Amino acid sequence: MALEQLSDVVQRCQAVPDDSYTAEDHDVFTIAGRTCIEEGHSAHVLSIILDEKNQDIVRCMGWNLLPPLIQILLKKEDKNLSQSLAIFKHLLQTCRPKELLIGLLEQLEHDDPDTIAESLHLLLNPLQTVLLSLGSRKASSLGMTLSSVLDQVAKLPLPLTKEQEEDDVFSLCRCCTDLTEFVRPFVHEARLNTVNFDEKNAAGEPDGVKEDELRTELLKYCMKTLSRPLLEVQLKDPDTLDVSPLRNFATEILETLSSIGESLPALVFQPLLKRKQVPGFLEEEVRYPKESLASLAHLVFVHHLTSDTFPSVFSPVFILRSNMEHIHLLLSRTDESRIQKGLELYEKSLVRVEDNSLPADLLEIRTFLTVPQDLVKVMTLCPQHHLRTRGLKVFQMSIDKFDTEAKHNFFQFMLKTSKHSGVEGYVIKNIKNQIDAALQPGNGNAWFEGVHLLPLLRKVLSLPDGPETDLLQNLDRIMESLNLLRYLVIRDKVTENQTGIWTELYKIEDTFMKPLRVGVNMSRAHYEKELENTMETKKKKVKENSVLSVSVGDEKLPNMTSESQIQALHSALHTFDMIESVLVRIEELTEVKETL
Repeated sequence: MALEQLSDVVQRCQAVPDDSYTAEDHDVFTIAGRTCIEEGHSAHVLSIILDEKNQDIVRCMGWNLLPPLIQILLKKEDKNLSQSLAIFKHLLQTCRPKELLIGLLEQLEHDDPDTIAESLHLLLNPLQTVLLSLGSRKASSLGMTLSSVLDQVAKLPLPLTKEQEEDDVFSLCRCCTDLTEFVRPFVHEARLNTVNFDEKNAAGEPDGVKEDELRTELLKYCMKTLSRPLLEVQLKDPDTLDVSPLRNFATEILETLSSIGESLPALVFQPLLKRKQVPGFLEEEVRYPKESLASLAHLVFVHHLTSDTFPSVFSPVFILRSNMEHIHLLLSRTDESRIQKGLELYEKSLVRVEDNSLPADLLEIRTFLTVPQDLVKVMTLCPQHHLRTRGLKVFQMSIDKFDTEAKHNFFQFMLKTSKHSGVEGYVIKNIKNQIDAALQPGNGNAWFEGVHLLPLLRKVLSLPDGPETDLLQNLDRIMESLNLLRYLVIRDKVTENQTGIWTELYKIEDTFMKPLRVGVNMSRAHYEKELENTMETKKKKVKENSVLSVSVGDEKLPNMTSESQIQALHSALHTFDMIESVLVRIEELTEVKETL
């Protein structure tokens, strides 16, 4: 039936011009031709397709036969494979490019990763051939093709281990390699035209505008790949994986940017450099997406890709200042890959900066305050332990790079904004270390002694809510504050009073020590009563699994058995004893020092 319908419509169309084919002719040819191929009559279809009398028909309607042909080519097991391949090749040589392009792109759409990879491997070369046949009219079609291809690549799982990349278990590596080969002739064309592009565009010649369209589409492609997959995949260093297809793909993207006239330093340092207005169809932030530029900075400074072509005239501080925008963007995300890359970029940007060299005026730059706040969120909220640990390491490294005035101002800012006892305790420990360094012979500095130190001490030696402060929730901060006060009383002599602690001590007693003692007594009384009630309840066995509502911050912990309740209450009482013990020791030391 299908064979007869196909023969009839072909015979009928032979007698009319190609611009006179009716909608019915198209429908019958499409349905009958596809059915013939699906039913195994590819040899008959091939004879019709190759017939010289039918070439006008093939040119106009042949592209409609692509779907069943591509399905056979993807399966690779059909007995009609060779005939189907011959039909496919003839259609590529004969059909109109625009229609071929649409037909091929429609066959790219898949959801299964294996099918996606096979489809891209099969169709990218034909798509390249079709696009090249469009001549100077190819730019928008290239852009549409690249967008469709990258949407498919984005559906592929990412290799997480060295072995997965070596074995290419998800076919991402092969797809990236195929994609590199696909864009190569278009990049070559753009490179050849880069030299005279500006002259043509300035003269208003049409070719200048067309070449700009081609470069624009290639730029969009590079920016999109920098975001996905390159920002999401963890590239392996050469020491880990000698030959890395994904690393090679990233290098190709950077080289493509250079080939189409984009300066890598200008892209990486865009936050600090005023870029000239670039003619084209895209606004600045669309043309250069911030996330893509952050990915580019990571590739350059962490993986050192194309570093041999990167100028070495930029100072470490200039690089750090520029990268802070990229780091802020990456650390403010929630997914692990971006946070990790933000930490890596921050660490690499800091490592070349000398310790104690960054001046206080850098803290007037927004990102030098927002990035530490991002780090606090990573250290306290990130579910991944290795990222929290690395965040703390980078946080300390950033502190070490500031000079003493900058450290002083930075500590003030962090105590004001962190709102987390653990972070505040860590900052207070750093303050103690800076005071200790300042008190060493010959190391005196104005920012951690005397008049400049006192405002910082007042902020440290205080309770957020006075006697009613939640001592358990604020334990890290309170213990570090007590340790600092104890250190100052022991280390600074009353007669020298280098830190100013002895003239400030009476205020500290009123604003910190006395309220803290009251808070300890109140908390101990409350928890002793809770312990008494819990033990009484257990003795009476009124409730085998009685519940204690324990909260940390605003979040309630899971319900506990009576044994767990008693253990938690004893632990809290031990904590109050520890706080009181340090308080008593400080008071004793104070009395001894004042009598000397």
